[in-house]
Amino acid sequence: MAVGIWVLNDQLDLLQAALGSCRPKDARVVLVEAEATLRQKPHVQKQILFWSAQRHFVEELRLQGWTVDLLEADGHGEALSTWQKDYNITELRVMEPADRPIRQAIERLSTKFGWTAELNWIANNHFLWSAAEFREWAGSKKQLRMEFFYREGRRRFDVLMEGDEPLGGRWNFDQENRKSPPRGLKGPEPIWFVPDRITTAVIGKLEKLQSLHDLPGNRHPFNWGTNRDAALQVLENFIKTRLAGFGPYQDAMVSEQPTLWHTLISPYINLGLLRPLEVIKTIERRGLEQDVPLASLEGVIRQLLGWREFTYGLYHHFGADYTANNALEARAPVPQFLQELGGSGMGCVDTVLGELKASGYAHHIQRLMVLTNLGLLAGIEPQSLTAWFKAHFIDAHDWVMQTNVVGMGLWADGGRLGSKPYAASGRYIKKMSNYCKTCRFDPTKRSGDDACPFTVLYWDFLARHAERFRTHPRMALMIRQLERIDPGELQAIRATAAGFEWAKPGQPQCS
Repeated sequence: MAVGIWVLNDQLDLLQAALGSCRPKDARVVLVEAEATLRQKPHVQKQILFWSAQRHFVEELRLQGWTVDLLEADGHGEALSTWQKDYNITELRVMEPADRPIRQAIERLSTKFGWTAELNWIANNHFLWSAAEFREWAGSKKQLRMEFFYREGRRRFDVLMEGDEPLGGRWNFDQENRKSPPRGLKGPEPIWFVPDRITTAVIGKLEKLQSLHDLPGNRHPFNWGTNRDAALQVLENFIKTRLAGFGPYQDAMVSEQPTLWHTLISPYINLGLLRPLEVIKTIERRGLEQDVPLASLEGVIRQLLGWREFTYGLYHHFGADYTANNALEARAPVPQFLQELGGSGMGCVDTVLGELKASGYAHHIQRLMVLTNLGLLAGIEPQSLTAWFKAHFIDAHDWVMQTNVVGMGLWADGGRLGSKPYAASGRYIKKMSNYCKTCRFDPTKRSGDDACPFTVLYWDFLARHAERFRTHPRMALMIRQLERIDPGELQAIRATAAGFEWAKPGQPQCS
């Protein structure tokens, strides 16, 4: 009789709970590199990262005295069934997956392939709030708002606090962190890595599989770190060169500057290579030592202790039915230019897609105010766009994207996550980026061949949903602005929007 531990590919932490339930001499560890995952057509850089990080973790486990098997197989089910029989595994311990569909898939595989081992779930310890703790916080609250959850987290973990009060006398410095980019804005160089022998072997394997499975994105150059040491170097580089400047321009978007002052740690923390509290406490301590502006320091902490933990909590609190949300009845398919990562003709969209194609990365404002804003205005079907995000972003997981795309980006949950839709016209993109300078579309025009599609669709979106938002406390002003538009001009706006073959969101609700 033997205990087996299956380490999933986003649980690459020596302190993860399933490994912590045993001593190395008392269990056999398995990881699986399954070609079946490629059927979901992930960005090739994402797949390189996942497989290479997993192979590096195998070596790290062996150095710690664990007996480890890495199974290269077509699928998980049969490979794990054979492994259990070969090593007389009678109990299989798995740390609870962050993503709900993964647990469901594992339970189906156990039944389908007749696994001989008893499947035991170990509570996930990769987040600061468990699902039960979040549920207790949520209680019977009518509205769950991140700001209040974030404040509770600051108190609970004693982060940026002076006794019971926030450091600096304020919880929130968002207003200081929304500056438009000045001409020539350039962020510090990020730290990148040359592929080692393990990563090179993974790239070689995927070179043969990319065309077979039609995986999007570029394999080369691949510069992401693939182990904990590299992840810690990225964190250190951020603290030394980017933390102080993070705040003011965290909402800015600049051509040929895809990273600016952003942390670049999300792929690593989501794989388990960095631990959330160690990151938060390290940033807090070093930031205070370096006299980092509080607006920048608080802005980073807000993303980690606030938004990351909040969206994970909501994902489990809302449950599996959340994926069915489509409050705005969006039905349009994902446009071909998103599938092909370019070719929209819009300067902002093609810039972001070009960066995404190259690295599998775009920062949070590019995602929210360009890509999901486009999905919101064009009425793209929520789960189709969520699947696109999950496949194409290097840090994407189901728990991340359901709440961020369905709730934050598309407002498909009708306001359960965010109080208002993040709808914005081309004017916002012009204000917060330099993308419009080389674009043929004019963000100030609302109709006609040269009108910015974001501006056209913004007013068309308001017209389609005027009745819904007429009495909404944060949208009513926009509807009043809509109603001041001359009927003839509004008709021209609607006609221009109808001409976008890639954006067919449904029937208008007003004219």
